[in-house]
Amino acid sequence: MKNTFLLFLLILFTLNSCSQQDKVSVLSNKDGMKLIVNGKDFIINGMNWDYFPIGTNYSYSLWQQPDAFIKTALDAEMTALKKLGVNTIRVYTSIQPKWITYIYEKYGIYTMLNHSFGRYGVSVNGNWIPVTDYSNVETQRALIDEVVKMASEFKNTPGLLLFLLGNENNYGLFWAGSETEDFPEGKDAKKKVGEGRGRSMYKLMNDAAIKMKSIDGSHPVAICNGDVLFLDIIAEECKDVDIYGTNMYRGKSFGDAFEKVKATLNMPILFTEFGADSFNAIDYKEDQKMQAFYLVENWKEIYENTAGLGKSNNAIGGFTFQFSDGWWKFGQKINLKKHDKNASWASAAYNLDFKEGSNNMNEEWFGICGKGPTNEKGLYTLQPRAAYYALQQVHQLNPFAKGITTELISKHFSEIKF
Repeated sequence: MKNTFLLFLLILFTLNSCSQQDKVSVLSNKDGMKLIVNGKDFIINGMNWDYFPIGTNYSYSLWQQPDAFIKTALDAEMTALKKLGVNTIRVYTSIQPKWITYIYEKYGIYTMLNHSFGRYGVSVNGNWIPVTDYSNVETQRALIDEVVKMASEFKNTPGLLLFLLGNENNYGLFWAGSETEDFPEGKDAKKKVGEGRGRSMYKLMNDAAIKMKSIDGSHPVAICNGDVLFLDIIAEECKDVDIYGTNMYRGKSFGDAFEKVKATLNMPILFTEFGADSFNAIDYKEDQKMQAFYLVENWKEIYENTAGLGKSNNAIGGFTFQFSDGWWKFGQKINLKKHDKNASWASAAYNLDFKEGSNNMNEEWFGICGKGPTNEKGLYTLQPRAAYYALQQVHQLNPFAKGITTELISKHFSEIKF
C-alpha cells in the first residue's frame, strides 16, 4: 500500500510539472530591460516562420492538414531552425496549442503567438468587415472577445513565450490590403490619421492587454507597430502593454530606434520583423551575400543594445523575416507557381541595390531559405542561403553570458563568414 501511494504521488507530481506553463516576465532595473524566462535571462533569437507550399497563398493553413502531415512538416522545419540556433518562432493564432507544445518539447523552440487584431479585417456579428474601425463599439467588443478567447485557450500551453497583438496595424490605417506598398508621406497627414484612427486602436490594444493579463499573468503582451510611427500616442494609450514590438526595415542599421523607444516608452524593444531580400534589383539576380550582410549588421545592433552593455540596454531580441520565400507575396492571388522578380516597394536604406526612381524590395525573396518544389504528399524541401549559415554563427553568441562586452560582440560579428 505504501509503495502504491508513493507511486501515486510521483505520477501526480509529474503530471503537475508537465502541465505548468513557463513563467515569463519583463525585468527592469539599473542595467536596463530584459526578458526573464523561468528565472533566467532570455534573448529572443527569433524567426518569422510559416508554411506555404509553392502554389498556395494566405488561404492555405498547415494547421488544417492531417496531424501526420503537420508532424512531418514540423519535423523538417524545426530541425533546420534548431540547427540555426533559433529559440522562438512567430506564429499566428490558427495554430493549435498541442503543436506549440510539440515544437517546444521536441525541439526546445518557443512560440510567440500573434493575433492580427483587425489588421486584415474583422468579423463583427457574423459579418466580415474588411477595413477595421477601431472606434466602433461593436468592433471593439468583437476584438476583445477574440483575444480573451485566445488567452483562455493558450494560457497553460507549455512552449508559449508571449502574446503579440497586431502586425504593423498603424500602416493599415492608411491602406486596407495586406500587400506592402510605399508609405504615404506628409507629417501633417500622418498626424491626422494617428489622431483620427490610430488613438482608438492603441487604446483598444491596451484594453486587450489588461483583459489578457487578468486571464494569464505568466506571459507578457506585446504590440506590433510599424517602425516608430505614432510612438507618442502609444506612450499615452498603451501603459499596460509590456513590450514594444516593431516591424522595422531600415537597411543595415536601426539608427535611433533604440534610444527613441527608450526615451518615449517604459518598455523594451522587440524587433518583430526585420530583414532583407535576397534578390538584387540592379543586377536582376539572386544575391545571397547582400542579404546576409544586412541581417548580420542588424543582429549586431540588437545584441549590442541588450541590458547591461552600456548602450540603450532595452533590446530583448528579434525575429528575422523570414525563414522561407513566400511565392505568393507579390500578386497575392495570381502567379502562385511563379517566383516573381518584381520589386513592390522602394527603400534607399538598402543601398546595395537601390536606384533612384526604382523599386528594390522583392517581397517573394525574403527567405533565408529558398523553397523547393512540392512533392506528391504536399511537402517541400528547404534550400538554405548564405544568410542561414551567417545567422547560425550569429546565434552561437549569448549576449547575456558571463563576461560579454560590446567589444566581444564586435569581435564575434567581425569573424562571421558569408
